[in-house]
Amino acid sequence: MRALIIEDEMMAAKALQKLIREVSPDTEIIGVLESIEESVEWLENNPMPDLMFMDIHLADGSSFAIFERVNVTCPVIFTTAYDEFALKAFEVNSLDYLLKPISKESLERAMSKFQALIGTRFNTDKIERLLEQLGEKKKHRSYFLLPERDKLVPLSTKDIAYAYIDAKSVKIVTHEHKNYYLTHTLDDLMAQLDPYMFFRANRQFIVSREAIKDVSIWFGNKLSINLNVEMPEKIIVSKAKVAEFKCWFSS
Repeated sequence: MRALIIEDEMMAAKALQKLIREVSPDTEIIGVLESIEESVEWLENNPMPDLMFMDIHLADGSSFAIFERVNVTCPVIFTTAYDEFALKAFEVNSLDYLLKPISKESLERAMSKFQALIGTRFNTDKIERLLEQLGEKKKHRSYFLLPERDKLVPLSTKDIAYAYIDAKSVKIVTHEHKNYYLTHTLDDLMAQLDPYMFFRANRQFIVSREAIKDVSIWFGNKLSINLNVEMPEKIIVSKAKVAEFKCWFSS
């Protein structure tokens, strides 16, 4: 069996490969891809694998975007940190998932389930139904209650200009130049924000649509986002995410 891994965290990809070799020694891992763009290019230029392991959250966006650009005809096992509702939605739609951190037992169950599906057409309509269900149920945060000296103060998400990783903590900067620290990870924060209003520019930065002043062409076909508030460093959009950023900002 030929398996393809789509995972942007190197350590997670290596751990998954190790587990696959333990659970299914006959499985050939034919590639490890890190982004939507890389995955789309690979799938357009190579035979479809027998099975894909796909992380939902990639550096350049949601892996569901791959299905909008490529006709995926093989079974897919998703790796996810989604909440209970999303996991149930996967089950209802006959998709399988591995909840991170992935255990050997969960991989064994998933591999057993998908052995029967190898060689059949993967129904991408299930992805669409899942997205519809998630869209109906998912609620984005409107406010955060954040510590400030000896108080807790409400912060509207409309006031957030950008957020970034600062010395291993997540720092929020408002349009009024106020700073707040969160106990969330940047991934957690992005999952709670409205994706129409906020964009994950790279691993370090989330930016608000309302804070963007203009965008500069950068070296290597990258973009540099300029905000109307002071920034600690340049916010660079990688070549792999340029198309996604343009689509997001133009929507």
